[in-house]
Amino acid sequence: MNEDPAAAPQPVILGIDDLRPLPRATRLARTSREGVRLLEEHRDRFVDELWLDHDLGGDDSIMPVVALLEEAAFHGRPFRIGTVFVHSANPIGAETVVRSLTRWNYQVRRATASSSLP
Repeated sequence: MNEDPAAAPQPVILGIDDLRPLPRATRLARTSREGVRLLEEHRDRFVDELWLDHDLGGDDSIMPVVALLEEAAFHGRPFRIGTVFVHSANPIGAETVVRSLTRWNYQVRRATASSSLP
């Protein structure tokens, strides 16, 4: 049986970052508010990768998005995400995100802000 590669589903890669382009991301949010909206749009879909930056400019941070993910897991309906990548240049903020999401059984990996991102 010959599989048509064009029929293969495109991976869903979401990024929430105020500055980086994240060229492999299929959707990109620049603020926490946009990030929450983006995740809510994908609530019932599998997300292959979610890339998170901690500091989103000014007083904005990724923490409202983290709270949404935690709350969903608390209520027994965690978001279906293959891997969450935390790529913040803020080591303390990044570690907070990693610890928070790992506690709720999300698969989380720390990436340095300078590493090759999607």
